[in-house]
Amino acid sequence: MTMLSAPVEYVPPGRLRISDFPRLARLHPLVLIGGGLLALLIVLALAAPLYAGDPGNMDPFKRLQPPSVGMWFGSDNLGRDVFARTIFGARISLMVGLLSAACAAIAGLLIGVIAGYNRAFDNIVMRVMDGLMSIPTILLAIALISLTGPGIGILIVAIAIPETPAVARLVRSAVLSVRERPYVEAALCGGARLPKVLWRHILPSTIPALMVQSAIVCASAILAEAGLSFLGVGVPPEIPSWGNMIASSRLYLAIAPMTIFAPGICLAVTVLAVNLLGDGLRDMFDPRAKRRR
Repeated sequence: MTMLSAPVEYVPPGRLRISDFPRLARLHPLVLIGGGLLALLIVLALAAPLYAGDPGNMDPFKRLQPPSVGMWFGSDNLGRDVFARTIFGARISLMVGLLSAACAAIAGLLIGVIAGYNRAFDNIVMRVMDGLMSIPTILLAIALISLTGPGIGILIVAIAIPETPAVARLVRSAVLSVRERPYVEAALCGGARLPKVLWRHILPSTIPALMVQSAIVCASAILAEAGLSFLGVGVPPEIPSWGNMIASSRLYLAIAPMTIFAPGICLAVTVLAVNLLGDGLRDMFDPRAKRRR
């Protein structure tokens, strides 16, 4: 006799109430852990001026000091507080990651919806997306930054452009699977205009996949920003960033290991939190994914 697996309980995200959160935390702990860690990091980054001190203050007499009460993570080779620079560096990484993911999600959503519904547009634009996907993110970002100069704005654009094709292809596949369904055809036959059909029937079907992909893009963008800053083509050196902190301190690893461990651990925890949130959202929106594990 074939044993049937127990059904996976599902909490519809659009109908959440306060009383549903304990059950949601039990069913989807990854969302709680990843979202909680990410929220904590965002709060610490936003409140940095209240408790972290001045990240640019240099004291040559306190170069490469070990952790102490005044400097929790010690000081770097210029006498700057590593704790303050690490906290302020979280602002850069989170801002670049979140804004890059938002830009890629918006652009990919527009391209994917239009390509999935317009076959003539699909044949042209998706070939362009295929071409962008063949270019490594780091190389394209370095080329754009070399043309315009370093800056946070151009860094966000340089990271978002290579990530847009993956979002567009995912949205396009969701639109293709929905556009032929009976309720969409019934709405069109009933006289509903195409923009209304797109807004009410097709766009909602792309949101779950878009949220999961946005979390993946955010994690990739944080790592890309750190890598570009490490190479010296990302955030300008005067702005604290985890990538340029690691780059400027790599020669002093044996003398002051916290100058590298502090930003490195924070970078790893941030990417882990975003990935946990993405995995949890995937399980939440697609209960079958959890059952297949």
